[in-house]
Amino acid sequence: MVRTQALEVIMGMYQSIGTASDRVMATLMVGLELEFGRGAGEALAHRFLEAEETDFLWDARIEERWLGSYESVDDDDLELDRIAICGRLGGRWFASVMLVDGEGMAHGTMGKRFCRSRKLAHEAMVDAH
Repeated sequence: MVRTQALEVIMGMYQSIGTASDRVMATLMVGLELEFGRGAGEALAHRFLEAEETDFLWDARIEERWLGSYESVDDDDLELDRIAICGRLGGRWFASVMLVDGEGMAHGTMGKRFCRSRKLAHEAMVDAH
């Protein structure tokens, strides 16, 4: 079943998570430029995004679809599910398969694909297995 994620409330206005993620990235770049100088903001923001990619992708999702349980080869006690998502982050549409626990916390990314449009990202999410 595909679930559309709720809209986020910011200063009394409703914004989609994708719109909010673009705003957060812009704010992050400005803050980093103030701290480290002009030109450094964008490069550092992208490094930060790479380091925390799993959390950023999960938070930027617009839709999600449960794919099934994840069978770990490490025999961890942690039970994870595979969830296909699509969303928008940093001005780009994406589809990804995430590993998520029962509390809704993302633990990993099994793959990510950037798409040219929301429609293509949605189709990639639906086709994930």
